[in-house]
Amino acid sequence: MFQNKAITDAHKVKAIAIELGFDEVGIAKAEALTEDAARLEKWLLKGFQGEMKYLENHFDMRVDPTKLVPGAKSVITLLFNYFPEKIQDNSSPKIAKYAYGKDYHLVIRQKLNEFLFNIKESIGQVEGRGFVDSAPVLERSWAAKSGLGWIGKNGNLINKKKGSFFFLATLITDLELQPDNPLPQDYCGTCTKCIDACPTQAILPNKTLLANQCISYFTIELNSATLPDNLAAKANNWVFGCDICQDVCPWNRFSKPHNHPELAPKNEIISFSLNDWMSLDESSFKKIFKESPLSRTKWKGIQRNLKLFAE
Repeated sequence: MFQNKAITDAHKVKAIAIELGFDEVGIAKAEALTEDAARLEKWLLKGFQGEMKYLENHFDMRVDPTKLVPGAKSVITLLFNYFPEKIQDNSSPKIAKYAYGKDYHLVIRQKLNEFLFNIKESIGQVEGRGFVDSAPVLERSWAAKSGLGWIGKNGNLINKKKGSFFFLATLITDLELQPDNPLPQDYCGTCTKCIDACPTQAILPNKTLLANQCISYFTIELNSATLPDNLAAKANNWVFGCDICQDVCPWNRFSKPHNHPELAPKNEIISFSLNDWMSLDESSFKKIFKESPLSRTKWKGIQRNLKLFAE
């Protein structure tokens, strides 16, 4: 009886998620991620996180969902496609595709709230918490565990049907749900295109990402007023984030433009030239990019990063 209910409720949960606009849904049993904990600890001890000290916080919660949500029984992972229909001209300062539209935190957090509300309406009293890149949750590990894809050599979750241009969201709940099976293998095979293409050699062959050498790290996470002297020669005109390892991934030939109006590219991101960006004052930047991921770096950060292009 309990198993049948877990199966039925899992079907209901997935139907609710798709109806809300999520592109894929997977379910895993809430339990400690022992192997991931060991890998994460080694990664942190080597200092690959750089200035991202928040990755060191709440380690126990990060690897055990029952410590984050007491009584947790299931971890639901949701994919939200952000691959744009229109991209920037090659002559423009480059912005990572995920930042073309409205800040995904704002978009997905609202959908997660609706998701939990609708689950309660359909199934009954359920406790849970939704997360989108804002809490100590190993989203990619849970996505892989629930069969939504595998973690590629570039550290991104790759889905066989959709590639890797999507956001990950997580709902940890005390609802007993039938878990999905992880994929039987890694489908990167002998391909090393992401490793070969990375201009800062931030991707190691053993699926280790040197975050503190990644262009995204330098252009978004680094708080310094200046950037490394040799970065401009390697940055390939990226001024906010970097998509190189995703752009060269063969699995992204399956990427299709999203149908989420909230993520529609801002006209300025598509059309701005270098001169437009350079002449943008702080007041205009705040107005245009008020609810954009670019606001994280702030106007001063973007002006700093533009030197990677101008040089």
